Amino acid sequence: QVQLVESGGGLVQVGGSLRLSCADSGSTFIGWFRQAPGKEREGLACMSRGDGSSIYKDPVKGRFIISSDDTKNMVYLQMNNLQLEDTAIYYCYVPQYMSACGSWRFGARGEGTQVTVVS
Repeated sequence: QVQLVESGGGLVQVGGSLRLSCADSGSTFIGWFRQAPGKEREGLACMSRGDGSSIYKDPVKGRFIISSDDTKNMVYLQMNNLQLEDTAIYYCYVPQYMSACGSWRFGARGEGTQVTVVS
């Protein structure tokens, strides 16, 4: 069973940076999504450990970077130039069975970590 544990959230000012971490089981495809109060889940980034490729949704392109340390089974989300609208709970996830990154179909996920951006 896939287990995912996020950490690294917190309070940050507009324009600041945070790095989120996710301990996982070494899944081939792994990504991040977020959910703000009253809003739908929003996919952010996903990567393939197989070839190191990654994809991003437009709101975070150029600001967020997904990476992994496969020696530690860790995945990271470096978030730069954070804005008020980035406030949400952030989750790492594994795509649903037989799905790859491009499907943006969220399967197993962790409990999430809160990111709050303030002015």
